[in-house]
Amino acid sequence: MATPIRIGAGSAYADDNLTPALDLARSGAVDVLCFDGLAERTLALAQLRRLEQTGAGYDRRLDRFGRDFLPHAARGLTLVTNMGAADPLAAGERLRQIADAAGYRDLGIAVVLGDDVLAVVRALDPVIEETGEPLSRLGGRLVSANAYLGAEPIAAALEQGARVVIGGRLADPSLFLAPLMVRYGWSASDWPRLGQGTVVGHLLECGTQVTGGNFADPPYRVVPRLDDLAMPIAEVEPDGRAVLTKLSGTGGMVTPDTVKAQLVYEILDPGAYLTPDVTADFRAVTVAAAGPDRVRVEGGTGRARPERLKVLVGVHEGFQGEGEVSFAGPGAYDRARLCRDVLRARYERYYARDCVDMRLDLIGVDSLHGPVAPLPRHEPYEVRVRLAVRSPEREVAEAVSREVEWQYLGPAGAGGIRLRVTPVLALYTTYLERAAVPVEVVAV
Repeated sequence: MATPIRIGAGSAYADDNLTPALDLARSGAVDVLCFDGLAERTLALAQLRRLEQTGAGYDRRLDRFGRDFLPHAARGLTLVTNMGAADPLAAGERLRQIADAAGYRDLGIAVVLGDDVLAVVRALDPVIEETGEPLSRLGGRLVSANAYLGAEPIAAALEQGARVVIGGRLADPSLFLAPLMVRYGWSASDWPRLGQGTVVGHLLECGTQVTGGNFADPPYRVVPRLDDLAMPIAEVEPDGRAVLTKLSGTGGMVTPDTVKAQLVYEILDPGAYLTPDVTADFRAVTVAAAGPDRVRVEGGTGRARPERLKVLVGVHEGFQGEGEVSFAGPGAYDRARLCRDVLRARYERYYARDCVDMRLDLIGVDSLHGPVAPLPRHEPYEVRVRLAVRSPEREVAEAVSREVEWQYLGPAGAGGIRLRVTPVLALYTTYLERAAVPVEVVAV
């Protein structure tokens, strides 16, 4: 029997805490660390930074990632990540600089290219799933178009000797599937094993969500040491069966319940979870305790992968202006409602024709459920008013947010004002034939 490969999760999203991953790297308890650094909006924002030259198009944690983890890669740890975001080649070159400066000149670093398909979608003008119309019918400014790439190019880079593989929109579970394909020689058409491997990747991709994050709900569900959550580890056997666990002595927990909660997270159809690698089938997956903080997972399978690749399209659709102001003490609720009424009246009078959307909330009262939220049983001691608008013009968004600042001279006791204007990036979905997405692996 081959020794199970040990794969750890290093990051679940952009800005995730890298300290638990560093604990894994230092422990020697994993052979591979995979870092997911992308969400849909994250990638569009990275494209915007690159295009407007307001910052690098790769993950803003990249320098820290290089400084902290390349030394472990030089000692044998494999690193796989999509932290290249909107500019994977520049990210790979930056890691090369960090490695060379630290004396790791022989460290193999490879970049997966090809996910940026902006020119392709401009030329083909594909139908957008959300609207049913061609891309060219969308309003706003097209910022980005990125295809979800799978495990094959990552595996190719690893087979060529790379110790560090970085790309852009590499699909989350594919980061974890590729090392399994290389370690155990799984082919790119071994659908049952790729399906089970995708189950493992899906369980790891959200990091601490499988070790107790997003699970605590006292007094019903209590997670020990939530302030010190560990990143998960999967010990994966040649047939894809795995045990999920974590470092001993760390916070959180790995139980059948935490694993089940992550298993069903964001998969839509459990019989047809679509990835670039496989149509995974989760319906026969079994989850069973295998010891303290150890859970065995098996039974995943799969069918042939989708013929087309999903593409995420980012469109700049103007700016959001936002302002908040607080009221506290006796009568806070009535004063907050008066403030809301004043802001609504001024919006309707001066700005409505130049905005495409507006929202007014009383935070802590109705900001989540809006008009269907029940009235407070007791008058709240403090209430925060929030106004948000969307406009094609930055100047309009700024002007509306400034209305909140003027509430210093509105109802008595206004304070704690915060104003913000941010670009609005709408995200849409389309699909491309695989042949239209040329993928390349480059050593740097």
